[in-house]
Amino acid sequence: MNILVLNCGSSSVKFQLIETDLDIIKKNADKTLARGLIERLFGDSKICFQVEGNEKTKFERHLSDHKAAIELILKWIISPESNISSIKSLSDIHAVGHRVVHGAEQFTMSVLIDEAVIKQIEDCVELAPLHNPANLKGIIAARELLGPNVPQVAVFDTSFHTSMPETSYLYAIPYELYGRHRIRRYGFHGTSHRYVAYRYRLLTGKNEEQTNVITMHLGNGCSACAIKNGRSFDTSMGFTPLEGLVMGTRCGDIDPSLIEYIRIKEGMSVKEIDEMLNKKSGLLGISGLTNDMRDLLAAENEINHQRARLAINIFCERAKKYIGAYLARLGGADALIFTGGIGENSPQIRERICEGLQWMGLKIDKKLNDSMVGGKEGDVSTGDSRLKAYVIPTNEELLIARDTVRTIKNEPRRF
Repeated sequence: MNILVLNCGSSSVKFQLIETDLDIIKKNADKTLARGLIERLFGDSKICFQVEGNEKTKFERHLSDHKAAIELILKWIISPESNISSIKSLSDIHAVGHRVVHGAEQFTMSVLIDEAVIKQIEDCVELAPLHNPANLKGIIAARELLGPNVPQVAVFDTSFHTSMPETSYLYAIPYELYGRHRIRRYGFHGTSHRYVAYRYRLLTGKNEEQTNVITMHLGNGCSACAIKNGRSFDTSMGFTPLEGLVMGTRCGDIDPSLIEYIRIKEGMSVKEIDEMLNKKSGLLGISGLTNDMRDLLAAENEINHQRARLAINIFCERAKKYIGAYLARLGGADALIFTGGIGENSPQIRERICEGLQWMGLKIDKKLNDSMVGGKEGDVSTGDSRLKAYVIPTNEELLIARDTVRTIKNEPRRF
């Protein structure tokens, strides 16, 4: 089956076209046919398309909305320009898998989309006002452009974390607020944490019940996950993606009373403070330079920029604190797994996070660690390290494509 995977953001559409099926999944022989990204919707959009193995095609075009973006993607996929051998017409796209950020408590696994599911996703909009509306636009546009007979599947960022116990997901606020408004920790990046745990199993030969690891998704958005017996046991992001680790522009953990204090001292509205905490804090806020870790490392190394160094150190120390906390919660773990743009491609950050953790049995092999970039995966710890460290590139799109096939064929599985 040829599966179109769509990830619709507030002003962007990311896609992959993946050839997979149940027998292909078992052989781990899925094939990415094409991929692309459209940014800056509602104006002169920046577009980058690529057939796997070929050069990228980059251009600009005015696109008014998500439907126009998806229509352009579909036209390109079936065009002579892309020349994808197995795609001659839209009928060769057999299903669509959608990344949906929030599924609240009702979606514990991926589901076939129908009117009832759309309504439930709409009900979650107030929990993810920046993400779910865009996800819904992608679902509706794909249905209109491909027709109602092409099955569509929703894969939720939150569903992997629905296995957390109450001790992990409840906040210590009046319990009635959970009962009335479902205020709790939901967690995000679930598809990424789930995927790298699956890859770890393949690399080590462990089964799901033997998988006790801590996964660190480090990118512009960052989250940690304690995985016990293959299932999410605790995670750093909370009711929203703002909680937890220091991120590119998000603050992570803070004292909630700061919001009222800043409101009084700075004369800011709650909405302005929320925007500051989400978009002007984190690495950007501390450094005053950028939210890009690559640029911060360059500033630290080349011009000894003190606030760049401070931002990096706070980022690494916060990650280290969560590793310690999750080892305590799990009663120990077998491995620490790095993924995401920073986790996959920054040996310096991995080394700095792991520095000082030798007492718990974690020893990084510097040569192995320095070589593990650009999509490579594997163990970067020494042979005598009791707690192993792995780098595993995430592939959320592949997992979405696989879930789409399994859901359509009524074979739902976690991995």
